[in-house]
Amino acid sequence: MFTLRKRAAVAVSLLALAVAICWAAGGTAADASKATEKGGRQTGSSTDKAVLSSGVDLKNFDKSIKPGDDFYEYVNGNWIKDNPIPPEYSRWGAFPKLRDDALTALHSIIEDVSKNPTAADPNQQKLRDLFATAMDEAKLEAQGVKPLAGDVEKIGQVKDTDGLVALVGYFHARGVSSMFGFGVHQDEKQSTRYAPHLSQGGLGLPEREYYLGQTDDFKKIRDAYHQHVEKMLVLLGQSAEQAKLGADAVLKIETQLADASRSPVKLRDREAQYNPKSTAELAALTPNLKWNVYFKAIEAPAMTTLIIGQPEFFERLNTILKDTPIADWQAYLRWHLIHSTASCLNDAVEGESFHFYSEVLRGIKEKQPRWKRAVHAADHYLGEALGRLYVEKYFKPAAKTRMEQLVKNLLLAYRERLETREWMSPETRKQALAKLAAVTPKIGYPDEWRDYSKLEIKTDSYVQNVLRAEEFEWQHDLHKLGGPVDRKEWHMTPPTVNAYYSPSMNEIVFPAAILQPPFFDPNADDAVNYGGIGSVIGHEITHGFDDQGSRSNGEGNLVNWWTADDRERFNAKTAKLVEQYDACVAVDDLHVNGKLTLGENIADLGGVVISHAAYIKSLGGKPAPVLDGFTGSQRFFIGYAQVWRGAARDKDQRVLLRTDPHSPFRFRTLVPLSNLQEFYDAFDIKSGAQFRGKDERVVIW
Repeated sequence: MFTLRKRAAVAVSLLALAVAICWAAGGTAADASKATEKGGRQTGSSTDKAVLSSGVDLKNFDKSIKPGDDFYEYVNGNWIKDNPIPPEYSRWGAFPKLRDDALTALHSIIEDVSKNPTAADPNQQKLRDLFATAMDEAKLEAQGVKPLAGDVEKIGQVKDTDGLVALVGYFHARGVSSMFGFGVHQDEKQSTRYAPHLSQGGLGLPEREYYLGQTDDFKKIRDAYHQHVEKMLVLLGQSAEQAKLGADAVLKIETQLADASRSPVKLRDREAQYNPKSTAELAALTPNLKWNVYFKAIEAPAMTTLIIGQPEFFERLNTILKDTPIADWQAYLRWHLIHSTASCLNDAVEGESFHFYSEVLRGIKEKQPRWKRAVHAADHYLGEALGRLYVEKYFKPAAKTRMEQLVKNLLLAYRERLETREWMSPETRKQALAKLAAVTPKIGYPDEWRDYSKLEIKTDSYVQNVLRAEEFEWQHDLHKLGGPVDRKEWHMTPPTVNAYYSPSMNEIVFPAAILQPPFFDPNADDAVNYGGIGSVIGHEITHGFDDQGSRSNGEGNLVNWWTADDRERFNAKTAKLVEQYDACVAVDDLHVNGKLTLGENIADLGGVVISHAAYIKSLGGKPAPVLDGFTGSQRFFIGYAQVWRGAARDKDQRVLLRTDPHSPFRFRTLVPLSNLQEFYDAFDIKSGAQFRGKDERVVIW
């Protein structure tokens, strides 16, 4: 991808990492109650009075497997066999395929824009020029790493720690990550204001265990990483001897930073990441790191308090700064400069980066075509300009209306569910209902589009365009300090194939990226749509009530609104869910990490439970039609399983098991459904490999 740094944004919980999900719309409860035994209904859509399909493709099924033994393979087995992972991807399935389709749609839009080089619209000019510089292979090869010459020179001029800190700030403001992270987000305990945040960072490998782990797997990756850093430093202009010494320095510094870093599991604890400190306290914590020098370099406004995510990391960084020679830090910055910009440089640099991060780490066989990589960049840096054109061409107003109706249905079903949880006291239930009532849905696209007038895109150099775009985003974030929270802002672009919940905003957001099977089929009976997109909506709502989202109230503030007994009962239920996922073997001897994936697992379970309840309610007491031999509830659960069809390469799965808060595709189907009596009833399952006794099941929301 063309991301130089992770976007500064509110804390979000995504439905699926990188490839992910989204969305669309279904009929209202009133619409659904009009269904006949043939499936006809009045909806105000193109399917009025039509005979609707089942939404089930029987050729995807592996009928040699019983539903109670492996429902995932039963529904998806033949699809997975017939759809091998393309060489340019680490995973393939419903999510990545739809994301790939979105790239094609965006490419068509950009191609249309490019055919009119005299168009007066400044956003279209920026799209055209950014895409053109990304596609100009001849210029990329001719320029090589020359566009970075000025920054390389700056690194060579660093003489002391203050100069180093100033240069780190300069690089941060241009999207080159190193040493630690800085961003502007909502204050989690005062959600009406923005606050500056400092966090651990500065690593080139996925997380701390890649530096500290002693298994053969980790050791092999570290050796390959060292070789990769060497090669990249040579490509930046270092001699072979200098590059080897530089790689040694990089590994030494990053290993120390990793040792000071919290694990992905510990980073999930929102309370533990909230440590406000005054600038005086921060200065006392890190006397060797002059924060006034850093703040001046990033052009930050005056600040009195910052939220420190991991104070012990900065305390250790203070020592590392003192004990590490400047020459080692210079090697470290050279590495992070070329690492951060590799996707925007010539083929030798980009190819070496692909070799390590895609081939070695994730098992990907081929680079994506250049046009796909260029479209990624356009979506990342001009996402709302491109997204506005996407919405005009592909997203119809009727789709947004139907999505709004379906969200209302799910919220109503959720309310009824909260009202009937016997384990919850009246005091906590009152607060939960108030929070649910305050949930804000955002569907399709922003009410107000981003202003890109201050973003400068030229025809001089692709990497310089990207660095300017990163600086534009940096200034956009900095200017939030001191101002009111913008509740209209989106943290995904409209063409993004994903969805998220923001605990500080208490909002669920569904970008206008996909309105097609298996998530939503306008020509299908409601059952599969509730199983697909309905469960997606329920998933995002449930994030407000998972182990971390439930720590914020309806206003988005990180406060305790639970009684002690209710939290204890909730924790007992989630502990059982952790055990269920811990038992899942994903690759060889690697298990799913139930603590790392707990929030997403709670959301998956809650999403399918609530959506099924909403589907049953939508029938208005009437029987659902039997289509293709399946009852309504059977098609609901089939629709849910279809969403998760897919496969991942073993190398990629290993990285995800260590870093990704989402469980692998198959377990996102099997484990939630194994806890539902409604699933067993639908398929008359009384035994089998997937069957759990009533005492073993987890029901939370």
